[in-house]
Amino acid sequence: MSELESLESEIMAAIAAAETEAQLEDVRVSALGKKGSVSEKLKTLGKMTPEERQVMGPAINGLKTRVGDKIAERKEELGAKALEARLLAERVDVTLPLRAAPAEEGRIHPVSQVIDELTAIFADMGFSIAEGPDIETDYFNFTALNFPEGHPARDMHDTFFFDPKEDGERMLLRTHTSPVQIRTMIDGEPPIRVIIPGRTYRCDSDQTHTPMFHQVEGLVIDKESHIGHLKWILEEFCKAFFEVDDVKMRFRPSFFPFTEPSMEVDIGCDRSGDEIRIGEGNDWLEILGCGMVHPNVIRNCGLDPDVYQGFAWGLGIDRIAMLKYGMPDLRAFFDADVRWIDHYGFRPLDLPTLFGGLTR
Repeated sequence: MSELESLESEIMAAIAAAETEAQLEDVRVSALGKKGSVSEKLKTLGKMTPEERQVMGPAINGLKTRVGDKIAERKEELGAKALEARLLAERVDVTLPLRAAPAEEGRIHPVSQVIDELTAIFADMGFSIAEGPDIETDYFNFTALNFPEGHPARDMHDTFFFDPKEDGERMLLRTHTSPVQIRTMIDGEPPIRVIIPGRTYRCDSDQTHTPMFHQVEGLVIDKESHIGHLKWILEEFCKAFFEVDDVKMRFRPSFFPFTEPSMEVDIGCDRSGDEIRIGEGNDWLEILGCGMVHPNVIRNCGLDPDVYQGFAWGLGIDRIAMLKYGMPDLRAFFDADVRWIDHYGFRPLDLPTLFGGLTR
C-alpha cells in the first residue's frame, strides 16, 4: 500500500469514528488545515520534478477532494443526528387530552332532578303539568286567591314589586306558584288534575331561604274530590319520593287564605343520627301545606263552588331536595360551584322512573 493510500485510510477511519461535529472539525483541521497531513503533502509538489509532479499532483488533489467530500457527508449525518436528539429532549406535547363525553362529564342539578322525580310520580297518578309566568299581577298572585286588599297575609310574603304602571297597577315577581291554579281553572274545564313546578321569589335569605326558590303545587278540581283523596295522594307521593315502604303522616289545622280547611302536614322520621331518616323513628318533620280549595277561589275562577270542589297542596322543591339528598345549605344551590354540582349532581341519562327507580 502506498503512502497516500495509507494516509487516506487513516483519515477516512478518523472521519467515521467522529461522534460529534467538534470531533469531526478536529479531523478536518488535522487533514486539511494549514498544517494538516494532506496540506503538507501538497507543499511537497514544488520540490518534485515535472514528471513526478505530473503523477503526484492529481493523486494528492484527488485525496484532498475525497477527504473534503467525506467530511461534508459526515457533518450532515452528525447534524441530522444532533437535531433529532435535541427534538426528542425538548419535545413538548401541545395536544389536549381527550375530553369526556357530555353524558359522562355533565351533571343534572338536584332541583332539575327532583322536578323530574315529581313529574314521574304524579304522572303515574294521572296528573299533568301546568306552567305560568314568573311576573304576575296583584290580582292573580293575591286577590283571586282570596287575599283581600290590606289583608295581613300579604305582608307575610315579602313581595318583590315593580314600579307602578301609568294606571297605578303594580306587577310583581310571584311569591308562590298558586297563580297558576287560577289561570288553569279560568282557561280549562273540570275535572282538573295538575301539578305546578316553578320558580318563586320572596325577600328572604338565610341557610334555608333564598330570594329565588322553587315550589311545586298540586290542584284537583272536580265534583267528588274530598280530603280522603288528598291524604292518599300525599301518602303515596311521600312513599314514592323518599323510596320507603311506609310513612307516618300527621295533619295539623292551619290557615291559608286560599284553602278551607287548611292543614300543615308532618311526616314521621328519625332525627337521632347525623341525618334525618324518613319512614322510621318517632320524630316529626313539617313537609308541606294543603287543604280544600276555598269556595271564594273557585268562584273567582268562574266556577260554581256548589257544583265543584277540590283540594291543593304545595311544598318547596329545594327543601325536599335538601331533605332527601343531605344538602346542608340552600344557598349553595345557586352558587354555580362546579365542585358542588359534581358532588351532588346526577348523571344526565339516568332519568327517574317509577319502574326503574327515581335515583340510581
